[in-house]
Amino acid sequence: MFQRTVAPDIEIRLLNPRDAAAVFTAVDRDRAYLREWLPWVDATLKPEDIRYFIEDVVAVQWNDNRGPHCGIWVEGALAGSVGCHPIDWANRECSIGYWIASARQGQGIVTRSVTAMLEYLFDTLRLHRVVIRCGTGNQRSCAVPERLGFTKEGVLRQAERVADRWVDLATWSMLEDEWRSRAK
Repeated sequence: MFQRTVAPDIEIRLLNPRDAAAVFTAVDRDRAYLREWLPWVDATLKPEDIRYFIEDVVAVQWNDNRGPHCGIWVEGALAGSVGCHPIDWANRECSIGYWIASARQGQGIVTRSVTAMLEYLFDTLRLHRVVIRCGTGNQRSCAVPERLGFTKEGVLRQAERVADRWVDLATWSMLEDEWRSRAK
């Protein structure tokens, strides 16, 4: 079981099928807000949709050593998610994604949770490169890699279909030597 303490009342831990109802409730509560930037929200119509996702990520990705996908828990309640897209071991690379409930924004929770994930990816798994892609108009999301010292590589034009529109994605990366020099 993957789990990391982020702060005294914040932890990230591998999602479990038993978490499906909590994740669905958080998504459903913030559906209008989340659907602006996350393409999967409109297809998430019931807790079973989340449970299928968790079962696939845990059974396939985690068990195949291709990275964790975690819930962000604040004071024991699910507040969001941070996770890897499957690790490319040939290139020791992955991308990560995250979201947080609108009521929890601006508290540093995502930045600290992403930092905990990066510590695992770079220090434990010894990855070479981690990428973050976020909608160019999503200023809060783009602030996370910028705050953590990622390098902005550019913009992928109309790279993701979200709801009824195409979204440009800013692409940020961190290399292992940059991570190590940052940690000093």
